[in-house]
Amino acid sequence: MALILGIVASGNYPRVTSSYESIATTTVGAGGSSTVTFSSIPNTYKHLQVRYLAQTNRGTYGTDNILIRLNSDTGSNYSLHALTGDGASATASAGTSTSQFLSQATGSGASTTYGAGVMDLLEYANTNIYKTARILSGADHNGTIAGYGGQILFSSGNWRSTSAVTTIQFRPEFGSAFTQYSSFALYGIKG
Repeated sequence: MALILGIVASGNYPRVTSSYESIATTTVGAGGSSTVTFSSIPNTYKHLQVRYLAQTNRGTYGTDNILIRLNSDTGSNYSLHALTGDGASATASAGTSTSQFLSQATGSGASTTYGAGVMDLLEYANTNIYKTARILSGADHNGTIAGYGGQILFSSGNWRSTSAVTTIQFRPEFGSAFTQYSSFALYGIKG
């Protein structure tokens, strides 16, 4: 009897459910937006992921950086590692006391293209550890800007706080606003 129950139990596979759940999506409207913020993030997931298509109003350059802050913390409480490549060369940088994470968007000088990025925020609700982020982003300018054919940026780092993350803010570094149709989507990842 035990053998039969074991065979039946081993064939009873759990139903596959989606690992990602949409929490919120923001699309920038006409006139642009100086920041995009997700707030009141529930602590019911294992990890968070943000996917985005972004362009800023930095008109004289093909790229712009996106600065990312957690829980409105503007102090030097972030560590950052970054690797940038453009097909011809690669550069690396690091900072142990920065005031944000780093990603990439296009500038409006790159015509109508938008940079794309994915940020994973690991164990964001765990109050026993610092928070780790990994970000992959890039932009293709279709040769519209001299010297800016396209770039990819891989960055990672940590936020030296044990607080649960409840707010994520994105803002351009050199432009003053994200342009219309820039889109940011926040997902919760089940553990």
